[in-house]
Amino acid sequence: MPELRQKIRVIGGGLAGCEAALALADRGYDVTLFEMKPHRRTPAQVSDRLAELVCSNSFRSNHVTNAVGLIKEEMRRLGSHIMDAAQVAKVPAGDALAVDRDLFAQAVEDKIRDHSGITLSQEEVLALPLDGLPTVVATGPLTAPSLAEDIARHCGKDRLAFYDAIAPIIEADSVDMNHAYFKSRWDKGDGADYLNCPMSQEEYLTFLSALREADQAAAKEFEELHYFEGCLPLEVMAARGDQTLCFGPFKPVGLHNPNSDEKPHAVLQLRKENIHGTAYNLVGCQTRLKQPAQKKVFGLIPALKEARFLRYGAIHRNTYLDAPEVLTDRFELVTGGEKSNTYFAGQITGVEGYVESTACGLLLALMLHEELSGKPLAPPPEACALGGLYRHVRGTLRADPSQKYEPSNVTWAMMPPVKKRRGEGKKERRARAAEKALAALLDWKSSRSDF
Repeated sequence: MPELRQKIRVIGGGLAGCEAALALADRGYDVTLFEMKPHRRTPAQVSDRLAELVCSNSFRSNHVTNAVGLIKEEMRRLGSHIMDAAQVAKVPAGDALAVDRDLFAQAVEDKIRDHSGITLSQEEVLALPLDGLPTVVATGPLTAPSLAEDIARHCGKDRLAFYDAIAPIIEADSVDMNHAYFKSRWDKGDGADYLNCPMSQEEYLTFLSALREADQAAAKEFEELHYFEGCLPLEVMAARGDQTLCFGPFKPVGLHNPNSDEKPHAVLQLRKENIHGTAYNLVGCQTRLKQPAQKKVFGLIPALKEARFLRYGAIHRNTYLDAPEVLTDRFELVTGGEKSNTYFAGQITGVEGYVESTACGLLLALMLHEELSGKPLAPPPEACALGGLYRHVRGTLRADPSQKYEPSNVTWAMMPPVKKRRGEGKKERRARAAEKALAALLDWKSSRSDF
């Protein structure tokens, strides 16, 4: 336990901030949690409570054969207060963990207000304090403008994104290789860098028609639809002309099939998303299509007829750091070449979703406790989902370190693949992977002195 109750500041009373505050207070720290409500709300918030769920009331699958179900179980085994509150407030939702929003927020707020190690300060923090006091910033994707501007000033404006455009990611083994081939454009680079999905003219026009007619997700009132020419949604490009995509992300030039004399009319390229080669990114396919529409439209491409999506494309307002570049291995901000004693957690680090944000808050608290206790950094093992999420934020899972850092939910692609056994289905393989992950997590937990 730290001596003389070391003081720590946590900014942001969402899921990540509350989880971090509670985990640190449990370990003997004197935590002040800053939350700007009720004086100010983000455009997405409708209540003055802590831990407000602004979108869905679901924490998604509760089964360990699903990556998000696995990370929830890992968090429970590490004593997550947010998972405890979710259990108290849960409502029937089949395989998913869903909650009564009001009961959940009340349960979390009760934990914060009743904890002797936490002081709740309801005031807005306008700038990074940088006064030497350990500070956790967990202000989420809609960080208030004044604080966001100050963060950008310290990390560099090109290292903080305010608009998030991401393309879908699919499981590598769900690509139909009878309709795909490896090749780099004009044979430059490694021939296995890209997996190509060709389309005939008829196939392309069918795809184009479906793309133009597909349902799009509506923008929130606070989201100004400002698209960057270098990162346009696929459907916006498609509206500009029948052949626009063929001169853009679907350009076939230099990508003829080495095993066929037939020239494709259009080619969608897939790029390795992770170092394990188990996930592929649909290059240039950032989109606002609704998720069922994405599955239907991209399924019209012959190679992707049975594609399984690890992440759907999205374009929405978001505030997140280029974490691999500006944060240390303990998620500490480096500014002016110097460490700042300011740490980041939650969606602002580039994780997506309630569960992932909460997990990041818990992980940050454990790493900060290590540092303040003078212990060496010991991240969760790579075999577990928490370890995979940590490595995502560090950027070490990218197949190419130079590729743009993008926010992500937790997926199985973040963990090393488990070798398939003969006759074994995906569910059985995932069950073995989950068993391995939980065993690794428990070994890691037993090696620590803070549980």
